[in-house]
Amino acid sequence: MSLSILSKKEKERVIRRLLVQAPPGEFVNAFDDLCLLIRDEKLMHHQGECAGHQHCQKYCVPLCIDGNPVLLSHHNVMGDFRFFDYQSKLSFRFDLLQNQLKDIQSHGIIRNETEYLRSVVLCALKLYVNDHYPNGNCNVLRKTVKNKEFLIACIEDHSYDNGDCWNGLWKSKWIFQVNPFLTQVTGRIFVQAHFFRCVNLHIELSKDLKESLEVVNQAQLALSFARLVEEQENKFQASVLEELQELSNEALRKILRRDLPVTRTLIDWQRILSDLNLVMYPKLGYVIYSRSVLCNWII
Repeated sequence: MSLSILSKKEKERVIRRLLVQAPPGEFVNAFDDLCLLIRDEKLMHHQGECAGHQHCQKYCVPLCIDGNPVLLSHHNVMGDFRFFDYQSKLSFRFDLLQNQLKDIQSHGIIRNETEYLRSVVLCALKLYVNDHYPNGNCNVLRKTVKNKEFLIACIEDHSYDNGDCWNGLWKSKWIFQVNPFLTQVTGRIFVQAHFFRCVNLHIELSKDLKESLEVVNQAQLALSFARLVEEQENKFQASVLEELQELSNEALRKILRRDLPVTRTLIDWQRILSDLNLVMYPKLGYVIYSRSVLCNWII
């Protein structure tokens, strides 16, 4: 169906859906391409702002405020397209298309034992991230739900290289309640890669986890939590590497081989797979073997 015969609301839904589907690191590219098709600057700007806000939350887009890394997620959304940063105590809007902070405002926080624990956990997590990721970012947030205090730790590292036809993202999220004696940690590790040389190949991997931690004091909890994250992410990394090694050329051919819908001719997967072996797998292997450059490997 042509976009010209869609109603305004239908056109808005189509535009936003296409933008939200943009892989990590490719939102601006998708926006620019749609602008050439839509040719409605006002409509595209509004939908780009809305979809960009969702994109930031979905992929934990990193920023730097006062020299400190900030990860945008739905956990630090304040409404009206605003985010809040606990370190700088600022709320702001973020324009993804212009890569710019806007409408920055001061925002106070309640200083209590949970806030002190948040700072301690952040310090322990930074040590782990700095040791395992070359350009990694992490953040620890607070949430109060029904008078119960929670800490949410987010980790992100990426490698975006459109010039070399690939992009990759590693992110994880960990949540636990501030309890005495014992607390349960719920985590999710997520990896996404997009390879678009010769073929348009998307890879998404994720794992959900639940573990318990004893609580003796704040310092012990922070260190135990950082060790738990390291252990689980190392296990995930090893399992991903093992599965990819088992994904042979023959398996790829069976998965990808199909007739083209129009010409009914077969794709020359033999040539494409040879290119993938030369271009994709060295990057994938490079990243998995050393998560300090994991995003390079995933693609």
